[in-house]
Amino acid sequence: MCQQEQSLQRLYGCAKWLMDLVLGVGGLLFLLCVTPVVWLANRLWSPGPLFYQQQRIGHHGRPFVVWKFRTMIADAEKQSGAVWSSQDDPRVTRVGRWLRRSRLDELPQVFNVLRGEMSFVGPRPERPELMGRIMRRLPVYRLRHAVKPGITGWAQVSYRYGNSVEDSRVKLEYDLYYVKHAGLLLDIFILLKTVSVVL
Repeated sequence: MCQQEQSLQRLYGCAKWLMDLVLGVGGLLFLLCVTPVVWLANRLWSPGPLFYQQQRIGHHGRPFVVWKFRTMIADAEKQSGAVWSSQDDPRVTRVGRWLRRSRLDELPQVFNVLRGEMSFVGPRPERPELMGRIMRRLPVYRLRHAVKPGITGWAQVSYRYGNSVEDSRVKLEYDLYYVKHAGLLLDIFILLKTVSVVL
């Protein structure tokens, strides 16, 4: 890599860090406004914990704990173990369906962004149990860990909800495109597309 490319990469890294910081603080303020509404809705229609924590694999393959609003019944995987969630998953609660449709279930991940474990834009972090199954079929899957995982990403806004190894293969193509072409303009485009998807 030539000196000019290294300088551009450092500049992009600084800009991405600043964007994550600004959006993370803004997201935290929005989270503080939304949380009482979600808590009340859960108390009325979906009893159980407000937040859900789950281990994911992050930058350079390091595990971390991701935060989300709970969207499924309590102890949803007690009998089945780790399985993919489908778009019409019967374990999803009434409140959870609304949270998923609006993408608000992902909002608590601003904590992960502010802790430096995630970025706003990047490949979706996968669970270690499911990642093992994927990597047996797709060894190049580990290449997505060259960048921080994101709350939203090129694969998330370009492809449907994935719940199989085949879906993971298709989404991997989008993720590897992002890893190769990551830049401020692409990040901004993905954020704008995310807003349009949510609306």
